[in-house]
Amino acid sequence: MANSPHGGILKDLVARDEPISAQLREEAATLRDIVLTERQLCDLELIINGGFSPLEGFMNESDYLSVVDTLRLADGTLFSMPVTLDVSLADIERLGIAPGVRLALRDPRDDQALAIITVEDAYTYDAVKESIQVFGADDPAHPSVAYLRNRVKEYYVGGKVQAIQAPTHFDYVALRYTPSELRSHFKKLAWRKVVAFQTRNPMHRAHRELTVRAARQRQANVLIHPVVGLTKPGDVDHYTRVRVYEAIMAKYPNGMGHLALLPLAMRMAGPREAVWHAIIRKNFGATHFIVGRDHAGPGKNSQGKDFYGPYDAQELVEKYKDELQIEMVPFQMMTYLPSTDEYQPIDEIPAGTQTLDISGTELRKRLKTGAPIPDWFSYDAVVKTLRESYPPRHKQGFVLFLTGLHNSGKDVIAKALQVSLNEQGGRSVSLLLGETLRPDLTPQLGYTSAERHENLQRISFVASELARAGAAVIAAPIAPEERSRTLVRDTVLQSGGAGGNFFLIHVATPLEHCESTDRRGVYAQARRGEIKGFVGVDTEYETPKKADLVVDVTTQSVPEIVHSIVLLLETNALL
Repeated sequence: MANSPHGGILKDLVARDEPISAQLREEAATLRDIVLTERQLCDLELIINGGFSPLEGFMNESDYLSVVDTLRLADGTLFSMPVTLDVSLADIERLGIAPGVRLALRDPRDDQALAIITVEDAYTYDAVKESIQVFGADDPAHPSVAYLRNRVKEYYVGGKVQAIQAPTHFDYVALRYTPSELRSHFKKLAWRKVVAFQTRNPMHRAHRELTVRAARQRQANVLIHPVVGLTKPGDVDHYTRVRVYEAIMAKYPNGMGHLALLPLAMRMAGPREAVWHAIIRKNFGATHFIVGRDHAGPGKNSQGKDFYGPYDAQELVEKYKDELQIEMVPFQMMTYLPSTDEYQPIDEIPAGTQTLDISGTELRKRLKTGAPIPDWFSYDAVVKTLRESYPPRHKQGFVLFLTGLHNSGKDVIAKALQVSLNEQGGRSVSLLLGETLRPDLTPQLGYTSAERHENLQRISFVASELARAGAAVIAAPIAPEERSRTLVRDTVLQSGGAGGNFFLIHVATPLEHCESTDRRGVYAQARRGEIKGFVGVDTEYETPKKADLVVDVTTQSVPEIVHSIVLLLETNALL
C-alpha cells in the first residue's frame, strides 16, 4: 500500500484541471506570459503533478518567509525548501503584475502554455538571509548561493496555478512517472513497502549492494529515483546517468527494483534538502527513504571545509519523522573487501581488515583522464557507458576564457592562441571575440551592467555547446564583473559534458598601458564623455578572484603568454 501524500491529499493539478484544460489553453492565448527558466520549469512540473504536495503554486510572501524561518508553510505544514517564481522589476512593469492578475507560464523549450498563475503578491526578499537560513551560509562556493546571486531576479511572485498540461519530454518517456502513475504501478504490483533511493550520480556496485540490503532487511522493494533536472555544475549529464541506471537495474534480483526519473531542480541544501526529498518521495508513494552521508551536500565551502556535517541530514529527517511519516533508512557506507570479493557496511568490518574504495571525485578524475576503473568497483556495462560519454582527455573540448580591459592584449593573445592550437591539430578551434560576436549575437544590446551580463550569458551558451562537441573554444570578452564570469564558468561546467573544462585567464595589463597604446582613441572618447559605461573609465573592472592564469603584456611577450597557456592545457592533459 503506497504511503499517503504529504498533507493528506495528492495535489495532482493536471488531473484536477483536465476538464477545463481546453478553456484554460484558450485563455492563455489572450494573457501576458512568463517564459520559465530551466529551474522554474522543473518546479512547475512537480507542482502540477503533485510531487510538491501540498503546494498548489509558487509560494506567496507569507509561505516563503515561514519556510525560510521555520521550515513550515504559513499554515504550519512541514515544508523545508522555498519554491519561488522570480521576476525582475522590468517584468513586473511590462506584465502589469499585481494581485489578481492572471499570467500564462510557458515552457522555454517549445513555448507551450503549461499553466496559468493567479498572482497573490509580488515581493522582494533578503538574498543574504535566504542563503544563511536555507543553505547555511552566504558563501558563493555553494552553487545555489551563486545561483541566487547571479541568476535569480529581484522579486518573487506568489500565487496558485491551474494546470493546462504537463511539460512534454522526448527522452526516456517510459521512465517518467508522475506520483499518481507511480502509485498505480505500486498498487498493480502489490508493493506494500517501497524503499526509495535518491541519486544524482552514476550508480556502481556499492550502491546496488546498499539498496538490496536495505530492501531485504525490510522485506521491501526498491525504487531507484534519480534526479534528471538541474543538479550540481560538473555532474555527469542525465543522459549518461540514465543509461547507467538502466544497465545496473539488470543486476537486481528479478522483480525487486524499479527505475523512475524525477525532474527535480536540486538546491544542494543538505539537511533541508533531505527533508524535502523525503516529502517528495512520500508523495510518490514510497514508505522508506534512504538518507545518505552528507545527503545533497555541495562539497567544500570557501574555507575548504564541508558545508554540512556528515550526519546533519539524517538528524534533521529523524527530528521530523513523526510529521514526515516516511521511515528513514540511514545510508550505510559500503566498502569493498578484496579478501572475500564482497561489499559490507563499514561499521561491521573488524579493525585491520583490508578495504578498498574509490570516491566520486576520484571516479570523475579517472573518467576524465582515461585511467582504469577496476571490476570490483563497477560493472563492465556501467564503465562502458561512462567511457562512451567521457572520451580520452586529449579529445575532450575546453574553454579558454580571456578577460581584461579593452586593449589589454587579450584579443591579440586569443588570435595567436588560435593559430597555435590549430597547429597542434586534433580539434576544431573556435574563436569568440567580443568585437566580432556582438554585431551577430547581441546586436540589440548596449553596455549597461545588465546588458553585458546578458551578452555573456549568450557567449557562455555558445561556448559550452562547442566544447561539448569536442572543440577548443577561445573566448575573449572584457567581462568586467565577477558575477558574469562565474555564470560563464558554471554554464560550461553544467552544460559542457565531457567538454566542461574551463580555464579563466586574466589579462592583467595595467590601465595606464591599455590607454597609452590605444591607437583608436576609444579611451580618449570615454574620457570626454562621448562613450558612457566604458570599463576602466566610468565602469569598474572587478579583478578576478580565482584566475587559473594571470598574464600581462607589459612583462611578457605574446609568444611567452601563448606558451604559458599551452603549458596550462598540457598540465591538465588536454594536449
